Amino acid sequence: MRSFRDQALVTRTYDFGEADRIVTLLTRNHGVVRAVAKGIRRTNSRFGARVQQFNLIDVNLYPGRNLATLTQADTIRHYGKLIDDYDHYTAGAIILEAAQKLTLHTPPGDPYTFDQATRALECIPVHPTIAIDAFILTTMRHNGWEPTLYNCANCEKPGPHHHFHPASGGAVCEDCRPPAATPAPGESLRILWWILAGHTELAAAANSVDIHTAHNLTLDYFHWHTEQRLRSLRTVEQ
Repeated sequence: MRSFRDQALVTRTYDFGEADRIVTLLTRNHGVVRAVAKGIRRTNSRFGARVQQFNLIDVNLYPGRNLATLTQADTIRHYGKLIDDYDHYTAGAIILEAAQKLTLHTPPGDPYTFDQATRALECIPVHPTIAIDAFILTTMRHNGWEPTLYNCANCEKPGPHHHFHPASGGAVCEDCRPPAATPAPGESLRILWWILAGHTELAAAANSVDIHTAHNLTLDYFHWHTEQRLRSLRTVEQ
């Protein structure tokens, strides 16, 4: 098979053997690719420092049976400053992991998830929580999983409503809400609406308690539809 070039975000790395490193890449046009970077840990490696988490790189990859081989990497953008701030780092880790999982539900060759992930990393210093939620919600909408945030997801009764149920599709009224529905007090659902409408500055200016509630609703919605938990959240919860 022929080698190919693509843009990629480095989402994860771990050492392999004496001098190699396995890297997980979120590519723009080829989805998630796991590759081996041979000899990258040697001091004379041509691109060792470029293949680090939170780096946006231009790569050349040679496909293999189980792993691709990374033969070239050039830095496009370095998001390394995220590592200097704990909240920024954890937000970045959550975005990259969520991007990997959402890519599994994105049509092959569709660059939307990649483009939104790079945009989200750039927005983290402004407001980490809003950056996470904006990435997850807009990407899920692109994949056909947009939550209902005003009318009741079951009976379409006009809102606003103050309960949220991922399995029902979003906001639910008092008559339709299942026992497992989550309370959505204050402006929490409005914050999610602002985010999806592109008004992230309004969402970021909201009450911190409502932002936290909206964030948890976003994560619940993500977990329900992808049927996968985000391991990066364990770091935040500890």
